[in-house]
Amino acid sequence: MNFSTKYFLTVIFSIIVLNGYAQTKNTKSDFEQITEILTDYIEGTKNGEPDRLRRAFHKDFNLYTITKDSLWIRSGEQYISNIKAGEKSNRTGRIIFIDIEKDAAIAKAEIVVPNWRTFIDYFLILKYQDAWKIVHKSYSWRELPKIEKK
Repeated sequence: MNFSTKYFLTVIFSIIVLNGYAQTKNTKSDFEQITEILTDYIEGTKNGEPDRLRRAFHKDFNLYTITKDSLWIRSGEQYISNIKAGEKSNRTGRIIFIDIEKDAAIAKAEIVVPNWRTFIDYFLILKYQDAWKIVHKSYSWRELPKIEKK
């Protein structure tokens, strides 16, 4: 094997190794991707960013809760349409847990709206066409004590 052949093979091998390393380094784990969409949900609702919600939710998702002893179902589009672009709120959220199995995951988040309610959100998240999307959200809440301003 002459020098130019060795040099050529070394360059090709280096490109293959570096390309594989770059792809591994730039690919987010399933956990990171799910965390990202849940953050899009939390921050999108807080900061009035409906496009972030559309990025997080599958286009056909629904929301479910119990209101006055009845099951209340809303389409995702109805929910997102209530988020006004640029209209910020004082709510805060945090992810409590994420559990992943292959192409399905469940997650739980807590959303606190000061002086009103703490919402507990449960999500069904599926990996669909190589992207994780929230396909179902169920939630409940508990009332917070009112704080009088002096």
